[in-house]
Amino acid sequence: MSTTDPPVHLKAVSAPGQPDVTPALEELYRGFEQELLVPLWTEIGDLMPAHPRSRAVPHLWRWENLLRLAEKAGDIVPVGRGGERRAIALANPTLGGRPFATPTLWAAIQYLMPGEDAPEHRHTQHAFRFVVEGSGVWTVVGGSGETAVGDAVPMRRGDFLPQAGWNWHAHHNVTSEPMAWIDGLDIPFQYVTESQFFQFGREKISEAERITPERSRSERLWGHPGLRPLSVGEVAPGSPLLAYKWEHTDAALDDQLLLEKEGYGGTVEPGHAAVRFSNPHDGTDVLPTIRAEFHRIARGAETAPVRETGSSVYQVFDGSGTVTVGDRTWSVTRGDLFVVPSWEPFSARSEAGTTDSDSGALDLFRFSDAPVFEALRLDRQETLR
Repeated sequence: MSTTDPPVHLKAVSAPGQPDVTPALEELYRGFEQELLVPLWTEIGDLMPAHPRSRAVPHLWRWENLLRLAEKAGDIVPVGRGGERRAIALANPTLGGRPFATPTLWAAIQYLMPGEDAPEHRHTQHAFRFVVEGSGVWTVVGGSGETAVGDAVPMRRGDFLPQAGWNWHAHHNVTSEPMAWIDGLDIPFQYVTESQFFQFGREKISEAERITPERSRSERLWGHPGLRPLSVGEVAPGSPLLAYKWEHTDAALDDQLLLEKEGYGGTVEPGHAAVRFSNPHDGTDVLPTIRAEFHRIARGAETAPVRETGSSVYQVFDGSGTVTVGDRTWSVTRGDLFVVPSWEPFSARSEAGTTDSDSGALDLFRFSDAPVFEALRLDRQETLR
């Protein structure tokens, strides 16, 4: 190993809590550099700050811009082996150009042209799809091999489709129209922990899988509220229900706001209904590393500013309003995506009405890395009023 230019560089500084700058200290620091050592007293303010200081910053992506660029990509970029997916990731401006929305979360718009198939593969990264508009694509989960027949799962506006890691999956568009949706994965988390695996599947799915059922097999087995099939024993990590339908989410949020109006509570705060997508097998989060929620904020209501450890990505499903993340405030409309970094306060005010929202409210889809922080006992939350 060369000793002429070691990667560790230490500078003696005159500051409170630091040793006096002397020739002996300089000599000590050169010895540290040669042996690739870093003393804590020079780094403690950066390594152990008083509160989280995220490398990510609050940022907003406009859906109309994402969709316009995805449409152009549809005309130019093929789908197939190599690129695998026509997925365009959000890159937080302070994460060095990496395709990471936050240090732990990936978010992307995926675009599939009419008649196209996205080839089969699997990966250890946990994933989901969320549809803000459109229909016509089916994702086929759990196929591959000579006899296995994957489960064809329809994707429609408002549907949330979790995909636990290491499951084979492909997509096919059977309509004459393109379709876009958002993908969420824990790619950055598995990247930094050096734990990821990836494997190619079949070039084409079978004819038996190129079907378009109204409901997938997983929905027929697991999609009945409060009812667990006795034919199934233990299940693999992640939710066995592959699609959470919008009509159920919508009804649950509506009922919470109606209960509040009737004086029975049911909301997390005035005018703010919220649900968490959960695993019907055991009630845990749908994915081991990702939490997914849906929030409905009635017109004129404003949420209390809350900050949490861990990061989140939000997409406006419907309506309009104003969101504040840290010292940034934006007006948002359908499809817009924004990031809430760790320990940055977040609040939202609904300005939605019947002209710009089917529900008459500001509807927000949210996903976060909360299960990781809770598993490590690093979760913390604070309401600022």
